[in-house]
Amino acid sequence: MHLTNNSIAIIGAGIGGLAAALRLSDAGLDVTVFDSASDVGGKMRTFASAAGPIDAGPTVFTMRHVFEKLFDDVGESLGDHLTLTPAKILARHYWSDGSTLDLMANPDETAANIRTWGGARAEKDYRAFAERARVLYEAFDAPMMQAAIPSQAELTRKVMSRPSLVPKMAPWFTLMQSLRHSFKDKRLAQLYGRYATYVGGDPFASPALLSLISHSEALGVYAVKGGMHQLAQTLRTLAQARGATFKLDTHIKQINVQNGSICGLTTDDGTHHDAARVLFNGDPKALQDGLLGKSSRAAVPNEHVQTRSLSAHVHTFAAQPTGPDLSHHTVFFGDDPKTEFGPIRSDHLPQDPTLYICAQDRAGGAQPTGMERFEIIMNAPPTTDTTASQREITQCQTLVFNTLARFGLTFTPKPTHQSLTPPATFNRLFPASHGSLYGQSPHGLMASFARPTARSPLNGLYLVGGGTHPGAGIPMATLSAQHAAEAILTDLASTSTSRPTAMRGGTSTGSATAAPAPSASSAS
Repeated sequence: MHLTNNSIAIIGAGIGGLAAALRLSDAGLDVTVFDSASDVGGKMRTFASAAGPIDAGPTVFTMRHVFEKLFDDVGESLGDHLTLTPAKILARHYWSDGSTLDLMANPDETAANIRTWGGARAEKDYRAFAERARVLYEAFDAPMMQAAIPSQAELTRKVMSRPSLVPKMAPWFTLMQSLRHSFKDKRLAQLYGRYATYVGGDPFASPALLSLISHSEALGVYAVKGGMHQLAQTLRTLAQARGATFKLDTHIKQINVQNGSICGLTTDDGTHHDAARVLFNGDPKALQDGLLGKSSRAAVPNEHVQTRSLSAHVHTFAAQPTGPDLSHHTVFFGDDPKTEFGPIRSDHLPQDPTLYICAQDRAGGAQPTGMERFEIIMNAPPTTDTTASQREITQCQTLVFNTLARFGLTFTPKPTHQSLTPPATFNRLFPASHGSLYGQSPHGLMASFARPTARSPLNGLYLVGGGTHPGAGIPMATLSAQHAAEAILTDLASTSTSRPTAMRGGTSTGSATAAPAPSASSAS
């Protein structure tokens, strides 16, 4: 491969930016990663506590094969760098009627649990649903998730060649409508409807096709020794070993454009950094809103960022729990999902929320004593605010811990307001996101085709992360990094006319720049 200018600037050190940095530096390119935060990981954050660092972002490690491929592609072995423990219990679920259900790594054990919990009909419904989810996952993995650019025409041909997929897709149903047809027991419909929230969706508005998400967990859920943030740190270390440079606590003022093509970027201190290509790992709406210069708005058409996915109120704290037995991943369901998602659609707190708890120290079935680390997530609407009111914080705090107390779960010491990260804070940390944790809304059957892909319309500017195809989630962001790296390497090779030249991405004072823009943190 012959490259004339191999300097690459990556804005944002989320998992998408880190995975791309590793791939591109392994290919011999001169990679510099910029992020406004003081550490890498983007939404994969941690907070300090008396019990150790607490995961404050994604908590579920699935689709191990995606990460194995990333490490294999750069000559490494995933197991040499991360200790992954398979979960026997995928998640524990509680309802207010006192019923409890564990989903297991072994589907036969799950079926047996469901039979004991809900009877023979519930077990039969579960087996039929799990098989449909498997078929859909395997059918759409290659043409949708693995494809760099999903094609409606190819997808149509796929479905036409296998007409049996149509009733499984249930294109005329929302996810919740489909689930209520699939399960006589409404609790199972509620449980599997929760998977829409994995990509920021409302099960009453998301397409029934999202039922395939449950199969990604059926393939295996793992605990990462040291916490999920170890993945981010490992990717950074491997990229640095290949020559990548990281500039943290660095705000990007604008992406520079000259003669219709990217030529670098400018930081808030006025320094120009030349680059042959720029890869943006943030919410695409930040580009469309012009937060990184007017010229970069052309990179993201408006239709790619119009509707926003769910946000969340996230509590992270260390305490000693009293009450129901918690697994690593535990869900406490509200009585009726309508009273959760109805208010959210109207931009209010849910009246009767479903709460997810990650008990970090219970990974692998451990039963710790004393102080433990917890992350609690409650779904919430997106917001344009950047500061939450004290009233909102108090309401959320009261709602979350009163709801858990009704299940008999309390914590000592009781978490304070300082443990809460509300949607407004996420909107401030990740500019233009509106606090949405999953990019564009997944609502509607064609939502997957509405996301921007790796190559933007602006020559030399590429996109990566959960806001781009194939969508939200750590595995999907990692796949988007593969798509982006392949696009950059292909385009550099196609424009090369000479032998490789080592051109370090230096700084200059004479680069052509776009119109000045407000300072923007990288929304990683």
